[in-house]
Amino acid sequence: MTVTRKTAVVTGAAGGLGSVIAKQFVERGFSVVAGDADAGALDAVASELNRDGQNVWTKAGDLRSKAYCEELIDFAVQATGRLDALVNNAGIITRGTILETTDEDWERTWEVNVNAIFYTCRRAIAHMKDHGGGSIVNVSSCWGLYPGPGHAAYCASKGAVAILSKCLGRDHAADGIRVNAVCPNEVNTPMLRTGFIRRGFNPDTAIEELNRTVPLGRIAEPEDIADVVTFLTSDASRYIAGTAIEINGAKAVS
Repeated sequence: MTVTRKTAVVTGAAGGLGSVIAKQFVERGFSVVAGDADAGALDAVASELNRDGQNVWTKAGDLRSKAYCEELIDFAVQATGRLDALVNNAGIITRGTILETTDEDWERTWEVNVNAIFYTCRRAIAHMKDHGGGSIVNVSSCWGLYPGPGHAAYCASKGAVAILSKCLGRDHAADGIRVNAVCPNEVNTPMLRTGFIRRGFNPDTAIEELNRTVPLGRIAEPEDIADVVTFLTSDASRYIAGTAIEINGAKAVS
């Protein structure tokens, strides 16, 4: 039986940005296979998006595991019958200069931010190549293009995501697979707010101060990034491949 409803896999789908991306895919008529390390939060997102029927399938797990990365892609095909889009949204922010970065910090950042994308992309591309193509969007960062201070591991990992996406986009365009990266600056998510709290700042005050540094007048909301992600998996972006798109409100990294 031919399955006509498209499927998107979204990692980090329980987070502030990932949950909005998943919601937008559902609103566009996609089936969504949602992955995250937080099983409880993942179930809450799925419950909300499945109110009018089965729209979301979940598979919780640790992206530091190669087996989980590959199983997530296989599960999507088995559960929904196809795979059309992959959004590698999950990531961690590691702060510190190289002298402040432990071996464990470096390895964990690379495992989550880079290795997981390598494994999911490799599995997804192998499937898409034999099934008519597809689209992949990897979430990098403006800090991966123009490194800011005091984030050696994070900037290095996000730079790797951007260049890997460009390489894959070039290598597999002829297979009908469009691979791109999106590069946000600051986004108003729970992860950003939690980071401020850990450093002893009032998150509302800190975000107000950040808003004043952005030429457009505010930092991004999750919807601002999700709109670009879903655009890049749509036919409206059919000639965009192998690039890294900055989403920064005209704010430079500083």
